[in-house]
Amino acid sequence: MNKFITLLLILIIAPILGGFYGMIHDQITYSVSNEYYTKFKFIQFGIDSWGIAQNIGTDMNPEIQLDNPRLGAAIVGFLATWWVGMIIGLFLGFLGLIHKNGKVMFIVTIKAFCLTIAIALITGIVGLGFGKLFINDNLADWNLPENVLDVNHFIMVGSMHNFSYLGGLIGLVFAMIYSVKQKKKFT
Repeated sequence: MNKFITLLLILIIAPILGGFYGMIHDQITYSVSNEYYTKFKFIQFGIDSWGIAQNIGTDMNPEIQLDNPRLGAAIVGFLATWWVGMIIGLFLGFLGLIHKNGKVMFIVTIKAFCLTIAIALITGIVGLGFGKLFINDNLADWNLPENVLDVNHFIMVGSMHNFSYLGGLIGLVFAMIYSVKQKKKFT
């Protein structure tokens, strides 16, 4: 397989994988705090203007209701992460050009991308625990919607989201190291 075609294929696959990661991630976090979505993420992404949701709150304290809120969480998850997948794909795809042919480039790069996803997920889970153990005791700096009923779980999910992005960056570094080491292995 030609390396240029492989690079294009990686750049097509990467945002899709990133988006699917976001969909799964947001199903997990929706299970922890549906309010994080109904009172923050659905508003942030303007889901109520898509014709699939309505604001059952007030203008000052909106709360977005969907017939299928899990679908809404999946949409938000995809939209929030496809671009991260694209960035990771750019770095790993261009780094993958160091490999001897397109086949090795593709296999190593997809494995590196999966490593990035795994590290992002693990880091996100650490963030969930961090939110529960540490952040809930120090809420002074958080700008929370006034109508949040379960503040602890809302904060835990926010922490998991933030840690997951950090995990993507950490995962990218480890994935790049992995890719370079695989170059040495296959030469």
